[in-house]
Amino acid sequence: MLKYKRILLKLSGESLAGETGNGIDPPRLKEYVEQIKEIADMGVEVGIVIGGGNIFRGLSGAAEGFDRVKGDYMGMLATVINGLAIQSGLESIGARATMFTAIEMKPVGIRFSKPQVLDALGNGYIAIFTFGTGNPYFTTDTAASLRAVEIKADALLKGTRVDGVYSADPEKNPTATRFNEISFEEAIRKDLKVMDQTAFIMCRENQLPIIVFNMNEIGNLKRIIQGERLGTLVKI
Repeated sequence: MLKYKRILLKLSGESLAGETGNGIDPPRLKEYVEQIKEIADMGVEVGIVIGGGNIFRGLSGAAEGFDRVKGDYMGMLATVINGLAIQSGLESIGARATMFTAIEMKPVGIRFSKPQVLDALGNGYIAIFTFGTGNPYFTTDTAASLRAVEIKADALLKGTRVDGVYSADPEKNPTATRFNEISFEEAIRKDLKVMDQTAFIMCRENQLPIIVFNMNEIGNLKRIIQGERLGTLVKI
């Protein structure tokens, strides 16, 4: 039995870097695409939003003197590179995948169109959404919540390198406690950094649950799809 028939999987760019810290780590990419193909083969319709922080992060660039708007566009271009890597990785193991871009970028990808995306999902293609929302000043978390709402996903799954939402960064604070479940209101009030507040508010207003889980533990994605409670559930 599948608990979720259509999902939006949000992956950070840093997650693709693996232990290297930047760029794309081929073993990590292989692990991810194999897990994604596994649930797609089970009949799950999968949309993916990928960040670009392993290549360039606009906000960090602005801190170093880059113009913020140009820096954000550089970051959005980085998501396209990562999207192409995921598409190539999926196709190399026999999955069908289509990459959609928030702006016109022929022949790299198809300009985002909800009818075309739904048609692709209905025909067994994995849909990869890149170039964020197409606008500066918005994160890929916000892009993920936007695309999830647009495709009417059953849930937004945020794959990270930690096993849920904590009261503080568990990699910096060993006393941080993990939430099994938390409301959008509490997550916003506590200013938890797992997703930006714009993304939280969009999901709250559209009653779209978020599951934050450890994507690096092989098998977790399938277990969530089958209804096992892992990570942290953020809901109304």
